[in-house]
Amino acid sequence: MPQKASGHLLFQSRRAQLLLVNSFTCGLEVCLAVGTTYVPPFLLEAGVEETFMTMVLGIGPVLALFLVPLIGSASDHWISSYGRRRPFIWFLCLGVLLGLLIIPHANRLAAFFSRGSTSMEIAFLILGICMLDFCGQACFTPLEALLSDLFQDADNCRQAFSIYSFMVSLGGCIGYLLPAINWKQSFLAAYVGGQEECLFSLLVLIFLGCMLATLFVREEVVVPPMDLRDERAMKDLPRPLSVSCCFPGHLSLLLFWARHLLLALRNVCTLVSHFRSLCCCVPQAIRRLFMAKLCSWMALMTFLLFYTDFIGEGLYRGVPMAKAGTEARRRYDEGIRMGSLGLFLQCTVSILFSTIMGRLVTEFGTRAVYLASVGLFPLAACIMCLSNSIVIVTASAALTGVTFSTLQILPYTLASLYHHEKQIFLPKYKGVEEEEVVKETKQPYLKGPYPNGLFSLPASDPSLCRSSPCEVSMMIAGGAPEPKLPAPGRGICLDLAILDSAFLLSQVVPSLLMGAIVQFTQSVTSYMVSAAGFGLVAIYFATKVIFDKSDMAQCSVS
Repeated sequence: MPQKASGHLLFQSRRAQLLLVNSFTCGLEVCLAVGTTYVPPFLLEAGVEETFMTMVLGIGPVLALFLVPLIGSASDHWISSYGRRRPFIWFLCLGVLLGLLIIPHANRLAAFFSRGSTSMEIAFLILGICMLDFCGQACFTPLEALLSDLFQDADNCRQAFSIYSFMVSLGGCIGYLLPAINWKQSFLAAYVGGQEECLFSLLVLIFLGCMLATLFVREEVVVPPMDLRDERAMKDLPRPLSVSCCFPGHLSLLLFWARHLLLALRNVCTLVSHFRSLCCCVPQAIRRLFMAKLCSWMALMTFLLFYTDFIGEGLYRGVPMAKAGTEARRRYDEGIRMGSLGLFLQCTVSILFSTIMGRLVTEFGTRAVYLASVGLFPLAACIMCLSNSIVIVTASAALTGVTFSTLQILPYTLASLYHHEKQIFLPKYKGVEEEEVVKETKQPYLKGPYPNGLFSLPASDPSLCRSSPCEVSMMIAGGAPEPKLPAPGRGICLDLAILDSAFLLSQVVPSLLMGAIVQFTQSVTSYMVSAAGFGLVAIYFATKVIFDKSDMAQCSVS
């Protein structure tokens, strides 16, 4: 009986942790959803041409494409008293907050620095957009890894990511609904300004409140054996020359931190080298899942990024660069609001589908649900291309929420399955038992901060601590070769980062291509035609995904 009670308490504790993590997920998605709605009109109103506007949308994803896998690999091997994931989450949150503060005040910042230069305003606007997009997208990777750490069982993992998808969709609903409210008539307008200033100030408050939830997440702290850290790590390091001299106390502290900063930089360089070697040999199961997710997200992101512009210019015949108050501008603004409604309905459908995802997978299997969801998108995109009815187009946009929900749940569930059964799905990598043996025999030198705090370092030689307060030991490598640190094992956050790179790359390609395609065809319907084409390609790669052991056996035979 006591065992059952303790198990129930553990389940309740995990549920509370799940709600805390996903409350932050919801707040982050609210900010990104508002950005998706407002960024294209902001750039067009500032005088940026449509071709360059789409390129600006690709800057943040390009940066994240190269840095997110590195962040994932670093998170897998980060050791601190705050856990492995949360330090990266908090650092990226600073970039999101700066982006939310810069975007609505780009014109004021430009006036302060260069007396209202249009080019300076565009520069600040691009800076804020890139910070919001890059830091916001990169923040999802450690969040997903944190969920996988907390829920390692296959069924619990799928349920956790179902709630994750639910909260992402809920955040999208709120984010797409907020721009439809007239904030100029709210009480905030008297304090912060117009529509955009009120909305982004509210976003800052929402994001700060949700970010505080991560302070209460009890993340597991990985601490290596103390005796191994003290003895083996110091034994293999170059033998230092102790030089005692008399310095003031503040200079001693400065030298202390300088030494530890050099050690941290050396470890970062070593981590980059190991990360490159890990990414060069991606397992077959992860590689197939990556390709399927890439094509599916390319289709979906082409729709998400340009849907409001498609409605405003295509169905409502508005002109984004027309002067405020004109009929052409009024139609465009009305189309933007109707496009936000379509994206809101998409998130609503995604919420509903996320709640029944577990039952559908249990009833029909992961393969059937995944393929049906991916196949539904090109059908909805074709309807949007052929119909001029705003009701039919909006209903088709809502149906894409099924695909959105599936891509938020099943790829991460499959990646967790691969890592929990490495002997089957990742045969080239060591099993769990073998990794434990390796950990006991290899040098456990730490990459990054150490368990005593975010910036603490390994325990030094006791002989170095016997000096008087005015003596400082200066570490000078006496020509000995630098020790080679063992390459870290393949952690799940690295593979989740690779999958998130598919999401980021899916934004880069449409951002670079769609502006030129629309300019060539002289029709915004090209957005939906391209989305349908990407969706058809996604169906092919979805059939190649490894869903179970039988798929893995067939891949091994072929």
